[in-house]
Amino acid sequence: MTNISLPRIISIVGTNASGKSSAGIELASRFNGEIISADSRQVYKNFSLCSGKVTAEEREQVFHHLIDICSIGENFTVADFQSKSYSIISDIINRGKLPFIVGGTGLYVNSVVNGYVLNNEHPNENFRANLESKTLEELLNMLPENAKARLKDNPSDYANKRRIIRLIEKIENGESLENRCEPRYCVLQIGITWPKDILYNKIDERLSLRIRQGMIEEVRNYLNNGGNPGNLYNLGLEYRYILWYITGKYSSLDELRCELSNAIKKFAKRQLTWFKRDKRIHWLNMMDDDYIGQASILIERFIQCKTI
Repeated sequence: MTNISLPRIISIVGTNASGKSSAGIELASRFNGEIISADSRQVYKNFSLCSGKVTAEEREQVFHHLIDICSIGENFTVADFQSKSYSIISDIINRGKLPFIVGGTGLYVNSVVNGYVLNNEHPNENFRANLESKTLEELLNMLPENAKARLKDNPSDYANKRRIIRLIEKIENGESLENRCEPRYCVLQIGITWPKDILYNKIDERLSLRIRQGMIEEVRNYLNNGGNPGNLYNLGLEYRYILWYITGKYSSLDELRCELSNAIKKFAKRQLTWFKRDKRIHWLNMMDDDYIGQASILIERFIQCKTI
């Protein structure tokens, strides 16, 4: 159990297209907060549409941290996210404000919420490049049985190439596969998602909007300016599928839209599986028009040190 005397922070998590970013802005506005973006792709500059970044106007409404801090191709690890978040949280609290961690990258969120004790050494780039060149099946065959057993707790990890590569790197470095935790904060975790049919409609609507707004042009401009296609491939989802479209894998925009929509929906399902494992998350009833009111009550009781 987390020590309630620790500094208090809020975590808002959810699936792709669930509305967690807008909810985070509304709640941070109400409670004098600032937002730390927990998104493994929004740390990279440009590609605002591909990564679903909040708009400049929304950032003026509530200050956001850890957006646009790296160039694409630079390495940014969970340990980097955690160390930067620790520093930012201290600064926010010292200024009398409430920190909100908002995002859908579960490992980033958990690294701060649970206080993972991490190895801050940067990876061996040559070793990682070699691993990234391998197929998913080849990577799985490199894992010993005790590491494979860890993946059974979350079947979606079997298809998560980055997760498997990180396990192999831990084994290579002689690190423990168990996550040792030293929590620094008392955290209220709030979850946002929708019934599957509604969520899938939201995913399709958002994808169509972002294509109209110029998501494909973001990728095309990067490539036309000499960008490395490998960087796009490694970032996955929108980046990878649009790369495939530009290079001729898909014959039409409709085919791209269909294939990318299906991939985003599968990713959202994996996100939900990850977050549902954590029974500490308070899931809002999104069918209630005043779900922001639900969250506000939770936060008010939390910051007043009352039982929730």
